[in-house]
Amino acid sequence: MSTQEPLQISILVLHGPNLNLLGLREPETYGSLTLDAINLRLEKEAYELQVEIFCLQSNHEGVLIDAIHQAREKHQGIVINPGAYTHTSVAIRDALAGVEIPTVEVHLSNIYRRESFRHHSYIAPVAIGQVSGFGANSYSLGLRAIVEYLRCN
Repeated sequence: MSTQEPLQISILVLHGPNLNLLGLREPETYGSLTLDAINLRLEKEAYELQVEIFCLQSNHEGVLIDAIHQAREKHQGIVINPGAYTHTSVAIRDALAGVEIPTVEVHLSNIYRRESFRHHSYIAPVAIGQVSGFGANSYSLGLRAIVEYLRCN
């Protein structure tokens, strides 16, 4: 009788524009944790969940789109904070729809309690879910949600 190890789950975590400024940029809205600190927390949680994560931040839409395209061969899920591209990027939306990888959209702030232009997300209709308003914990909740989704489906 052979025993197979469970398939390793790999999650791509994408951080959009200006998230490299976390800890400096509007801490009353985005919190005081840096992006490096958030990534370290995610790595610890990924270890506890027994999954792999790969984190990438870019201020460039094309870099994020290329990473989404390349994810088809490497990752089973995506957690994305598209930043301002949430409200403007049909291209990122189309990339996510095209690769058909389960995706969770996350935001540090509650985008629905902010300026009206932030209330629309191009990403939400192609994501399995959205987490917003919990600061850095939005990422943790998003990671846990995608892992649970992948393990149950």
